[in-house]
Amino acid sequence: MFSGSIPALVTPFRDGVFDEAAFRKLVDWQIEQGSAAVVPCGTTGEASTLSNAEHHRVIEVCIEQAAGRVPVIAGCGSNDTRNALLHMNFSRKAGAAAGLCVAPYYNRPSQAGLIAHFSFLAENSDLPIVLYNVPGRTVTDILPETVIDLVNRYPDRFVAIKDASGDLSRVTDHRKGIGKQFVQLCGDDELWLPHNTAGGRGCISVTANVAPALCAEFQAACAANDLVEARRLNDLLYPLHYAMFSDASPAPVKYALSRVHEWIEPGVRLPLVECSDASKKAVDEALVLAGLV
Repeated sequence: MFSGSIPALVTPFRDGVFDEAAFRKLVDWQIEQGSAAVVPCGTTGEASTLSNAEHHRVIEVCIEQAAGRVPVIAGCGSNDTRNALLHMNFSRKAGAAAGLCVAPYYNRPSQAGLIAHFSFLAENSDLPIVLYNVPGRTVTDILPETVIDLVNRYPDRFVAIKDASGDLSRVTDHRKGIGKQFVQLCGDDELWLPHNTAGGRGCISVTANVAPALCAEFQAACAANDLVEARRLNDLLYPLHYAMFSDASPAPVKYALSRVHEWIEPGVRLPLVECSDASKKAVDEALVLAGLV
């Protein structure tokens, strides 16, 4: 259902308020540069600091601006199952192609709890679900057997996974347990190349915010089995992948975008703060290497 370079969009702020005009420009630029889909209100979009009203407005604006040119995978995750369902129902009505649903954080549910949580969402909304596993942030890990169980129970509801577990063996585990119709998307930019090689179809990417054309070209090279070109582009992007996490994300990528576009401000919401001088130096050097400034 999904493939390619898919940016996990930042949410621009100006004076602490959602900067709708900048966000619309960002969506247009991403599509023009070759992004295959867009994800508002994910981790990079600072969804955890948005009110429900803000969260829904960001999704609504993204869908309006994309205007059907690419799919919108709306961030719908929550550690409150009913609030996740609220986001899914809103996103469905607004026209999203799918909902990105992260494992509930802080609560630390068991695997049985994860199955109950995601089953509830699947049974109470007809919006396709992209599972999002990022145990480094949520603590809870959606194990391969849980993913396989959910997809085999609800094959029409669970269409993809964004896997940021860092465990590349899971690509094969999922593929052998589910089948080729289930889309596997990398959630760690620096692992994008080996993830594709193992059977992945693309990446929900932080780096693609600031380097959408390069990321789209990289994914196209992978899809064409042109490993020489894929490695060349990966080498260009690799320092940028790491620079994006040289301080608390998304502060570095917002700084990077402010260097590329004057209409993006680098501000993040508390408890995050702007990235350090050392992080800015790493970002600046990576932008130069990639030819982006």
